[in-house]
Amino acid sequence: MKAALENYHARMQRVLDHIDRHLDDDLGLDVLSGVAAFSKFHFHRQFMSTFGVSVHRYVQLARMKRASYRLAYRDAQSVTDIAMDAGYDAPDAFARAFRQRFGQSPSSFRKSPDWEPWLAAFGPFDDARSKLMQTTFTADDVIIRDVPTTPVAIMEHRGDPATLGATIQRFIAWRKAAGLHPSTSPTFNVWRSERRPASPADYSNDLCAGTDRPIEAHGEPIKAGEIPGGRCAVLRVVGNTHNLEPAALYLYRDWLPASGEEARDFPIYCQRLSLFPEVPEHEAVAELFLPLK
Repeated sequence: MKAALENYHARMQRVLDHIDRHLDDDLGLDVLSGVAAFSKFHFHRQFMSTFGVSVHRYVQLARMKRASYRLAYRDAQSVTDIAMDAGYDAPDAFARAFRQRFGQSPSSFRKSPDWEPWLAAFGPFDDARSKLMQTTFTADDVIIRDVPTTPVAIMEHRGDPATLGATIQRFIAWRKAAGLHPSTSPTFNVWRSERRPASPADYSNDLCAGTDRPIEAHGEPIKAGEIPGGRCAVLRVVGNTHNLEPAALYLYRDWLPASGEEARDFPIYCQRLSLFPEVPEHEAVAELFLPLK
């Protein structure tokens, strides 16, 4: 029974991976039921019962999520091109659908995104993905590594995590102005609070770009700092990198007590090795670092 269930889930996982890889292609019922090797007469009900959202709705949300990321964080692509990539024949149709879902036009979202409706709109999408993307970690997944001290430029986010997207947008714009592209300047997050503290005002996250060059603020609250070197427990996460809390919990709750190691006096942090939407969401990679004594 367990083996049959695992096989069923693996077939559904193939569908999600195929959607991620082929957002610009035909993702109709015939194609996706074939990927899963299920009858098309039953597949839509099977998908709905597994993920709680229809396959058509899921594809729409996947395309709209990529479109919204490109609008907010990738200003080189025009709204018309983003609309076409999202599966709309005309920018007007895309604008209507975008406004209906997020309460803003695409152009307005690009200039000043309101992230709260965005987070609410993608709740069903993230819930659907998480049903099959709960990774089980083991001690073999953790490597102890000696890491060098890394000088970084830091933009601090303090306060409600719902507004983190706006800070990320400013951070990306600052990096462009400073000439610190992620391909040559590593990207880090240093978490100085829980992901969801009791009070949203207590949320704290440092956005960091590795650089040993003098820091030019370009009008932003950027400061120089460093991520200290030393021994770290390193756990690589592939796919669901927008929520690294399960990986962090594994390190703290399971791995650390069993390892006999002790945590050093620096927060847990991650390095973003590949980022959505540059790569499909299931191919995004992050490494989590737990500093050790």
